[in-house]
Parts: sequence; C-alpha cells; structure tokens
Amino acid sequence: MHDDLLARSRAWLAEDPDPETRDELAKLIDTGDVEELAARFSGTLQFGTAGLRGELGAGPMRMNRTVVIRAAAGLAAYLKKQGHTDGLVVIGYDARHKSEDFARDTAAVMTGAGLRAAVLPRPLPTPVLAYAIRHLGAAAGVEVTASHNPPRDNGYKVYLGDGSQIVPPADADIAAEIDAVRSLHDVPRPESGWETLDDSVLDAYLARTDAVLAADSPRTARTVYTAMHGVGKDVLLAAFERAGFPTPALVAEQAEPDPDFPTVAFPNPEEPGAMDLAFAKARETSPDLIIANDPDADRCAVAVPDGADWRMLRGDEVGSLLAAHLVGRGAQGTFAESIVSSSLLGRIAEKAGLPYEETLTGFKWIARVDGLRYGYEEALGYCVDPEGVRDKDGITAALLITELASVLKAEGRTLLDLLDDLAVEHGLHATDQLSVRVQDLSVIADAMRQLREQPPTELAGLAITRAEDLTRGTDTLPPTDGLRYTLEGARVIVRPSGTEPKLKCYLEVVVPVGTHADLPAARAKAADLLAAIKQDLSTAAGI
Repeated sequence: MHDDLLARSRAWLAEDPDPETRDELAKLIDTGDVEELAARFSGTLQFGTAGLRGELGAGPMRMNRTVVIRAAAGLAAYLKKQGHTDGLVVIGYDARHKSEDFARDTAAVMTGAGLRAAVLPRPLPTPVLAYAIRHLGAAAGVEVTASHNPPRDNGYKVYLGDGSQIVPPADADIAAEIDAVRSLHDVPRPESGWETLDDSVLDAYLARTDAVLAADSPRTARTVYTAMHGVGKDVLLAAFERAGFPTPALVAEQAEPDPDFPTVAFPNPEEPGAMDLAFAKARETSPDLIIANDPDADRCAVAVPDGADWRMLRGDEVGSLLAAHLVGRGAQGTFAESIVSSSLLGRIAEKAGLPYEETLTGFKWIARVDGLRYGYEEALGYCVDPEGVRDKDGITAALLITELASVLKAEGRTLLDLLDDLAVEHGLHATDQLSVRVQDLSVIADAMRQLREQPPTELAGLAITRAEDLTRGTDTLPPTDGLRYTLEGARVIVRPSGTEPKLKCYLEVVVPVGTHADLPAARAKAADLLAAIKQDLSTAAGI
C-alpha cells in the first residue's frame, strides 16, 4: 500500500503544472509523510451539483490547478457531445487564493478544445457571471468561488446556457467525462486565444439592476454595508448610486477583497461574530439597516435596529419581507422556495392568488421553476430578477430590501413592523437551525442512520403526524438525502450540507396570533418550542 501511495504521488507530481503545489507534494514525498499523502490520495474530489469545492493543496482530494484542468477538460468534452462544438464558455472568478489561476486554466482548456472562452475582467460577484451567460448567449459558464467557505477553500461552479447551475443528470455526465481524462499531457492548453471581457457586461448587468425597483419609489433609507472581504463593494456601490439611494457607510476593515478574511473566523454573515464590525459601524452612524454580502456577493444579509441595539434578520424573515413587498407592487408569476425555507411564503402567495412551488435545496432547483417571479432560500439567497439572473443575487436583493425600508420609512414604519403585520395576518412563523460542524463525516452518516432506524415519534411533546424519507422522493420532489417530519404546528427537516462538513436541521413552528397585542406571548411560546425541538432532535440523532 505504502509503495502504491508513493507511486501515485510521484505520478501526480510529474503532471502538476503549479510550482507551489509541486513543492508542497515533493516535501511530503521526501519526508515520507504517509498520513498526509494518504489523506490527499484517498480518492478524488467529487464533481457534484455544487461543482467542486474543497481545501486548496496538492493531490486529487484538494483544489488545485491539476484538478481544475481535468474538470475543465471534462466540461469541454461534455459540451461538445451536447453539440456545442464552438460554443462560448464565459468564466468568472472571486478574489480567493488561486481563483484567477483556475479561471485562466479553464479558459486555456476551453480554447484548446476548440470552444470559445471569455473571462470576466477582474474578480466580480457571482451574479454578474450568471447574468453574463444569458446576456452573451453562452453554452455554459464557470464561476471560480468557494462563496462563504473558510479562507483555505476554493471551488468551481458550473452553469449551463439557460443561466442556472447544473442539476442531475448533467453533473454525473460531466463527472464521467472528467474521469475519462487520462493524463494532463492529453489536454491542450494554449497560452492565448481567449477573450478577456471589458466592462460592457458589468454595465449591462448594472443597467438591469434598475429594473428591480419601482419607478417612483422613495429612496431614502440609509445603510451600513460590509463586503465581508469579498468582491461585492464596487458593484453594490455602483448599483446604489444608479438607484439614487444614500451612499452606504462602509465597514472599512472588510471593504476590500482579501483572500485571508482576517477579521472573521468564517466569512459568512450567519456565523457568530462575522457581523460585529458592521454592528459597531451602525452604532456610530445610526442607519436604517445594515446590508452584508458574502464574499462572492450572491447572498445578502440584513440587520435592523431592535430597541437599543441591532439584530440580524433570519433569511426566512428577509424572504417573507421581499415577497410581501413584491406582492404589494403587484408582481405576477410563481413564488418558489426550497423545502428547508419557511412555509410563510406559501401563505403569502396563496393569499395573493399567486402560484407557489417548493423545490429541493439550492438555487439550481429554484431557478428552474416554470414562470418564476421570485425565489428564495433561508440561507440568505434571493432571486428577485429571474429574467436577468437565474440564481441568487445579493446585489439586487440589497436594492429591493432597501427600497422596502424606504417605503416603510416614508410611512413612519420599519421592517420589524411589517414582520409583525405578517405574523398577525398569517400566524407567527418562527424558524431556527440546529447545525453541527464535524471533523469526521461519519458522524453525519451515523446520525442519519440512527434517525432512519429509530425515528422519533414526538418532538417537544408534539406528535409527529408524518415522517418522510426524502431519499425515496415525493410526488413533487426528486430523491435527496434528507428526512422531513411534520408535527402539529411545526416542521423539521434534517439533511447533510451539500457544501460543508455539517449536519443541518431546519426547524419551523407556527403559532396562531389574534392581534398585535398577542405577539410577545406568541414569540415566547415559539422560542420555547424551538428550543425543546432542538434538544429532543439532538438526542434522537445522537449528536
């Protein structure tokens, strides 16, 4: 085994085009670090519906130029088999370590395969790439990003020509083509021949952002903005300036791209501590709301003044606010969300007489809903202009929530007031998440197995009226690894994360509310129920 491992490591070393990862691997071979080599050569990073994502480093279980070149060659072969013999592939990238290298390698591979390649001019938000695919009539798009993962990660997201991310069976077909790549020496990589785009695509995207706002709406809400060390700042500021909103006050320490994300443990607005600097800036400047993007600016987080301090709105709260705002503006079309998001969206759509659909987790599914007008997911993702960007877009979502805050401000009201109104109208929909990050992935598999073999019959004293194993699929959903429990006045979904080593449990309770005066009691009841469900679920899953 030891000799085989060394042989595979040396074969990889001989092909690796990157001096950095070559040095790294050569040192591991020279020092005979079998444990570390085994970790890197225990398999290959799997190309799935999120594309590729993993830690940077040498070897097939890490993100590196060799893995990316193989992925690009597999994608090129797939596109040619689909009849795109000289199709255009447009490539975007964020500001993480190696992102620009991976984008350039992808352009070289596409060019070498006889396809046309165009690379965005610099690190830009993921939604700009998603927009560019349809704007330029491309056969496919690639975004090099690990979104809000830790600094040591990078990733590779693939979109097809409809502008939405790949879903089965395309992922498996592309994976098969990647596996068929014998050697890197068989992959032509010319030094030039692709196009580097100018700012005209970005200008076209920005011109489209105006369309998400009502022509005559108030634009008075004042914001504090953090880019979370990512690529959102310049595009968001340009969009806000075009719209005529007050210039956002920037969280200076997080405004510029920095692949090391020095001020945050995880560059995700949902993680504890990530918003601390934004809250500090808000206490200085007293804005109407705080807006945060994640590092590739496809997500949007919102915080609001609550009494004497600030509080983050949950993704479900922002999702419902945007839905209510669009309904108020007379939006027509289908409202859609993933199954892990709050059922309040369905109530809002039903009352407005609009079609509503639930999908599996991820915008790759939400974006495919027929006649989509608005889609959201609780993980801070909102699609408010599906004709422009068939994916989540943290820039246009920021514009729309700031417009709503401006409309309410003109009425002497706030986003929290509107949330109260929605609770009185539809019942208080309170959501929470039990999220367990693991070092060892077997912990997740064990928890899922335990829940399947010994399913709970009640949680927080509420009887489970229906238990579904989503691996079998349902009438409306394709199969996925997940469990869904319906309780009297509550719902729980348990699933392994598709992008991180986490087990995620999504909880929702619905408490009827008579009048605004009943809200404090309803909130207290919901909080108690959520805490008890969390506790009982942890016990049932053995986590």
